[in-house]
Amino acid sequence: QVQLVESGGGLVQAGGSLRLSCTVSGLDFATYNMGWFRRAPGKERAFLAAVNLNAVSTYYMNSVKGRFTTSRDNAKNIVYLQMDNLKPEDTAVYYCAASRSWVGRTASTYNYWGQGTQVTVSS
Repeated sequence: QVQLVESGGGLVQAGGSLRLSCTVSGLDFATYNMGWFRRAPGKERAFLAAVNLNAVSTYYMNSVKGRFTTSRDNAKNIVYLQMDNLKPEDTAVYYCAASRSWVGRTASTYNYWGQGTQVTVSS
């Protein structure tokens, strides 16, 4: 059974940082590219960032470039999203997802999803 479990969300003040983790089991982690999405209240799910299967390449949307960093540890089957200089507009449920495609910027290119973790940024 494939499982992707996000953790690390919470409440933080504007300008603060959080690191999200996504622990993956039930699939050959090193053969999947990993992506991060978020769904803000009242908005569609949006792609944020991705890291390729061997961590050589990363991709970021302009909305988070320079503030968010994604990385992975294939020995531990974990992908990370370091979020710095958080803003109130970053408030959302954050999801990790696994894809055979690179770079997958749409949800349809991802095969497996986590349940999400809430991030709330107060002003």
